[in-house]
Amino acid sequence: MFKKTISLKAILYPLAMLLAMWFFFLLQHIGFFQDCYGAIIPLNPEGLKGIFFSPLLHGSLEHILGNSLPMVILMFLLYQFYPDIANKIFFSGWLAVGMLVWLLPPIDIMTGEYRYICVVGASGLVYVLAFFLFFSGVFRWNMKLLTISLLVVLYYGGLIWGIFPEEFFSKLSEPSKISWQAHLSGAIIGSILAFMYKNIGEKKKKFLWEYPNYYNEKDDQLWQDYKEKHPDDFLELPHQKENDIWKRLDELRKK
Repeated sequence: MFKKTISLKAILYPLAMLLAMWFFFLLQHIGFFQDCYGAIIPLNPEGLKGIFFSPLLHGSLEHILGNSLPMVILMFLLYQFYPDIANKIFFSGWLAVGMLVWLLPPIDIMTGEYRYICVVGASGLVYVLAFFLFFSGVFRWNMKLLTISLLVVLYYGGLIWGIFPEEFFSKLSEPSKISWQAHLSGAIIGSILAFMYKNIGEKKKKFLWEYPNYYNEKDDQLWQDYKEKHPDDFLELPHQKENDIWKRLDELRKK
């Protein structure tokens, strides 16, 4: 069912992303990318550079630890089971989710007030990968890829709550620092990409005998041989004959 060999890209690409995330986190720690530099600042021209840099930047050690493992696992699944389109999904998802986050107005969902926010972190990209992997298996209706969809739901099904503002579920003394906008954007972009690329790459296999006009002389001969050797299997049961008689009587009555 699954590939017997693990793709080299499925190992190298996630590790490269992980190293890049931690390298940029080190740069932050020693003084580079201070304040909002490199972050997405919605509707602010200065925040456009964050489209490229924000997935590599994180606000705290807890933040980057929370994104590291999901990023590695989801990238591995992407490059292992969607090798033909993995780069397109990853990099187009990176740029698209950043642009969508930048376009969303930074308004406090509870008060309606404008908020100056700086969005950093790879969680938006994590949502792109998770939603792509789930919906791609569903759209393709391929048993192997559906299994991947189920694995994503099993381990990351709780991500669904992240697309809603935290204020909906608890009373906070101050606005949440978690960017639900990035999560929602990632979910939208991942779902769209799954639909766009549903016909590219591995598809559901259709065997020869599933086609309506299929005929094979050898199969037909085997069938005839079986009927000759096992005639009892093809005898009609008494109640079936009785039903046929009543059906014929009803047809005659209607005439």
